[in-house]
Amino acid sequence: MEKVTIPELKEMKREGRKITMVTAYDYPTAILADQAGVDIILVGDSVGMVMLGYSSTLPVTMSEMIHHAKAVVRGVKRAIVIGDMPFMSYNASIKEAVKNAGKFLKVGCDAVKVEGGAEIAETIRAIVDAGIPVMGHIGLTPQRFALLGGYKLQGRDAASARKIIEDAKALEKAGAFSVLLELTTVEVAKIITEELTIPTIGIGAGPYCDGQVLVVTDILGLTMWTPTPKFAKQYVNLSQIILNALKNYVNDVRELKFPTEEHSYHMEKGEFEKLVSSGIR
Repeated sequence: MEKVTIPELKEMKREGRKITMVTAYDYPTAILADQAGVDIILVGDSVGMVMLGYSSTLPVTMSEMIHHAKAVVRGVKRAIVIGDMPFMSYNASIKEAVKNAGKFLKVGCDAVKVEGGAEIAETIRAIVDAGIPVMGHIGLTPQRFALLGGYKLQGRDAASARKIIEDAKALEKAGAFSVLLELTTVEVAKIITEELTIPTIGIGAGPYCDGQVLVVTDILGLTMWTPTPKFAKQYVNLSQIILNALKNYVNDVRELKFPTEEHSYHMEKGEFEKLVSSGIR
């Protein structure tokens, strides 16, 4: 399993080979995604909503992201691991942005992801100049959902479409090695993919992107408490499987069916008799 590299991703775009990417937030999931042949694993700030129970990604801290990044890195041998820079880890100053991006590489990530378009091009350029690969993120940018009026489809009219296309070009010019397009119209994603020399990764952006990304819990059906987005495809309903297993465990314990002899351990032969003869009871 040779390590995927950033130059290889660009080669995949040139050759028309699709790039696969999923989120992962822990060691066992990272192992499985890596063994499945996923090219990129994103330690997304969506961990806040998916794993930590936050109502949005905004409360997620650098400490929380680094904690989960460390776990994912330990489970990956082949895939590129990208650390998602959380809200306010790169917004206050370029110096702080570079410092926080470096923290992800120090724990073993291969790159970072940053939300925003032309307005953060200078920040991306500084991070790249520091030797840290950057994936851009435009279209729906969840950290700015309030400014966007909620989690809405982007690029529905000509003016907003032009802005997204210009943002994509600005990110490439700033040195980003790839651009993630979230909840963006198919037409806009197709234009960007054709005009950029770097790979585009889509999530809710149609089939023309160079690659696709999904949140792993959507793939596995582990978000039964929230509706699965239209753009996601659920491949198995693990929530129901896990719920049934836990219910069976509860019933087995209550009905004295678990543990049984096969799940139990005994003292060495003759040792129990010695214990009893010693007057222990």
